[in-house]
Amino acid sequence: MYFDDEPLAGENLPILPGHVSAGRFERVLRSGHFAVTTELAAPDSADPQDVYDRIRVFDGFIDAVVASDDAGANCHMSSIGVCSLLSRIGYSSILQLTCRDKNRIALQGDVLGAAAMGVANVHCLSGNAVKGGDHPDAKQVFDLDCMSLLESIRDLRDKNEFQSGRSITAPPRVFIGATVNPFAMSLDQCTGQLAEKIKAGAQYIMTDHCFDVARFKEFMSRSRDQGLLEDVYILPGVGPMVSAQAADWIRNHVPGMHIPDTIIKRLEGASDQQKEGLNIAIELIQELREVAGVNGVHVVAFRQEETVAEIIDRSGVLEGRVPWYPGRDEVHS
Repeated sequence: MYFDDEPLAGENLPILPGHVSAGRFERVLRSGHFAVTTELAAPDSADPQDVYDRIRVFDGFIDAVVASDDAGANCHMSSIGVCSLLSRIGYSSILQLTCRDKNRIALQGDVLGAAAMGVANVHCLSGNAVKGGDHPDAKQVFDLDCMSLLESIRDLRDKNEFQSGRSITAPPRVFIGATVNPFAMSLDQCTGQLAEKIKAGAQYIMTDHCFDVARFKEFMSRSRDQGLLEDVYILPGVGPMVSAQAADWIRNHVPGMHIPDTIIKRLEGASDQQKEGLNIAIELIQELREVAGVNGVHVVAFRQEETVAEIIDRSGVLEGRVPWYPGRDEVHS
């Protein structure tokens, strides 16, 4: 989908009335289109070309890409570095920030620096503990948690001030989001957490991987009854499983991951389990699209990034529109 005032790569869109950022991601959501996002696994490299090569598999299929912040407590190129590179070529990037590795001084500085480089979206997480990563002896920070990080970024943008109260001259014009997991806690706890994150400043919410649509529907129903969906955009997470064995391992070893037995059994009974994993992801997206209050989907295919385009294309959720990508002017002129 292209806007009448679509800029060249590296240029910013104007901020529309009622919008907080110049970002394409916010525009897609506010215009009522079904947004599609994904996550880019940051390289173990200082070569920018490694980022550019990885992003090409998403060309024309995603509205925004999350640059992960040392996911799983494993060290990679920084999320702010990845976002800076993606902004240079015009991609709508989402800066993921975790509270595990930095204090409030560094986190607020990163938001200002990222906004100065054209990053229009920030996604706040508390972060995984370092014991599960490749530097288990690293010192954890957790000076802030997700709620206080959301509040801090909101105040940078809306009050023109640091958490200390000191004023800033130009606010970061960013669209702010966070994560909830309806599958890792009671639904009462989850809707309570959703309400707290919205109050703290979250404008969009991504969920962890959804394999249980019935439970997700109940979460959405309760959230709607409490009036929570009026103030936030919801994008459930979806991703393919390569095999029943992998899915079983993930649900037993990855905190917060809920994969029902029905999914495992369906994978076990397939002659081509990887292909069946893609089919399941596609069907889940189609089901989730029909849930009232769902505004998009976050497709994450860990180590299967090349499948994201097929999943989105076969799901039909873009309904013929083509999200922006580098080179679209040459292709569509």
